[in-house]
Amino acid sequence: MEELLARFLQYMDSLNSGSVHTRSAYQRDIREFISFLQAEGIAELQDADRIIVMNYIAALREKPGVNGEMKNSTIARKLSSLRSFYRYLNEYVGIAQNPFLYFKTPKRAKRIPEFLFYDEMDTFLSSFDLETPDGLRDRAMFELMYACGLRVSEAAALRLCDVDLHDRIITVLGKGSKQRIVPFYALAGELLKRYLQEVRPQWMKEEHAVVFINQRGNGLTTRGIQYRMQLAADACALSVHVHPHMFRHSFATHLLDNGADLRVVQELLGHASLSTTQVYVHVTQDRLKRAYTQAHPRAQEK
Repeated sequence: MEELLARFLQYMDSLNSGSVHTRSAYQRDIREFISFLQAEGIAELQDADRIIVMNYIAALREKPGVNGEMKNSTIARKLSSLRSFYRYLNEYVGIAQNPFLYFKTPKRAKRIPEFLFYDEMDTFLSSFDLETPDGLRDRAMFELMYACGLRVSEAAALRLCDVDLHDRIITVLGKGSKQRIVPFYALAGELLKRYLQEVRPQWMKEEHAVVFINQRGNGLTTRGIQYRMQLAADACALSVHVHPHMFRHSFATHLLDNGADLRVVQELLGHASLSTTQVYVHVTQDRLKRAYTQAHPRAQEK
């Protein structure tokens, strides 16, 4: 079974199918199912049938998750991984059945994206000391993430050739290696220019193209960016837990709040589907309703 898993992962690699994180999730999900089969005394993947899959899903539901039972979204991802694995086994190994085809993916609960209100974002971004190299780098980096709605992985991967300071645009390589062009405002451009002129040359040891680097001259990792963000959030005592994706959520929410067209926001975020972007509409509508209820004199009457 492990040999078939290795062949499937090689197949995925040959297709450039998904990110390193996607590959790791597939590997983890399939290994978990193989362990379940072995515990049930089943030695071959083709011997898994609908009853076995039902038992496996039941076992997943009994497993503890982060806050209690395992989320539907986690179970959905595991079933999707296994469905793809068996599809490969059908087409390339000759296993006749795909027992996961009979099972619907559990409905995922709609999550409302977490975001910072504009005054919270302003408090956070204004907290950096621009007279220190670390402070200037961090302010330029987080300002750009907010200005462009960047994922933390996109900020870490940004190269010098991706940045056009004159026209104030960046070329972002997003999920699935899809490129998008995103403009940024003047302040973000000024801070980025200062960082590139004043800080980056001091820290560079060997020439490379990564924009945001640490004091050793190496590109900042996603974990490094998360760490710097958490340090800054703790220092300015925001009442919410700040994480990198919150900047992307805030970018979209603030644009829609100020009248941006939904399809423009979709393009700026690099979403393949408009429905993915529409979740931010719910956020802005909820805020409007709360503001209305609090402010309209008749809304308080019963």
